[in-house]
Amino acid sequence: MRDMIGYCGLDCEKCDAYIATANDDQALREKTAQLWAQLNNAPILPEHINCQGCRTDGVKTVFCENICEIRKCAMKKGVSTCGQCTMLATCSTVGTIISNNPSALENLRG
Repeated sequence: MRDMIGYCGLDCEKCDAYIATANDDQALREKTAQLWAQLNNAPILPEHINCQGCRTDGVKTVFCENICEIRKCAMKKGVSTCGQCTMLATCSTVGTIISNNPSALENLRG
């Protein structure tokens, strides 16, 4: 499995935070911060939009580093993604991601 597939199965390379970081794109950071702040009703600033992928070494967004319950669970269980977890089919923690993003499940099974 590619390193840029997150614990949840989402493709980090398609995430605006990853793209802004990889390309040092300040305009995309600003746009993403504004959108994510509105969607999450949270004070998200452009300087928060830096991420090199949740399963790689390097900088991560505050959410990915400290808040994401999926990442916490996978790390605690010692699995590289939720695809290695025996609870995948019934897991409510990753279930919302999978139900809203069929490609995430394909990536996890991939």
